[in-house]
Amino acid sequence: MRSNSSAVPVRSLSRVRTGGPYGCADCSMVATERHSRPVNQETSPPTPAPSPRERFFGRERRSVPGARAFARRVLEDWDVRGRTDDVLLCVSELATNALLHGVPPGRGFLLRLLPYADSLRVEVHDSGGGVPHVPREAPDEGGRGLLLVAGLADRWGVGERDPGKVVWCEFATVPAAPPPPTRSSPVPPGSTLRSAVPPTHASPSPARH
Repeated sequence: MRSNSSAVPVRSLSRVRTGGPYGCADCSMVATERHSRPVNQETSPPTPAPSPRERFFGRERRSVPGARAFARRVLEDWDVRGRTDDVLLCVSELATNALLHGVPPGRGFLLRLLPYADSLRVEVHDSGGGVPHVPREAPDEGGRGLLLVAGLADRWGVGERDPGKVVWCEFATVPAAPPPPTRSSPVPPGSTLRSAVPPTHASPSPARH
């Protein structure tokens, strides 16, 4: 019995000829490749990135605290650190501005939060017309909201939608802090600590004659 000295490589290209019922006389090149995954080792799936969250609110007063509470829950789910108060305050101002100036009777607004690698985006969608802007002079009671948003957010702006507009703002976020190191367990009462260094014994003095 003769042994075949040409071993089949792990990755090979071979031309296959077949005369099957499909009439494939000369099929394409077929590639075979072994995956580089570890064998007999447990692997963890990658952590999925957070998905955008949104909620629709009606044209009523309780929608402003409702939007703020919804945003707070989302920030807690995403473990956002450092800008929580700024984000929630801007959500309240944008929601109030949408109710007063952007939402027609019988309509509502959409609050959407979008996570990015190093920032967070807040969007408020409404179907009203007009383009909001920060007043150049001292604002009255109705113009303080956007002035506050412009001062707290890193970026803000207005986008188009049909019908209406999207008022958005963005905040640089701080990644979640790692857990603190585990402290060593205390010494039980009544026990003593033993040194890891063996004690040194003095050599006996020579006997006197």
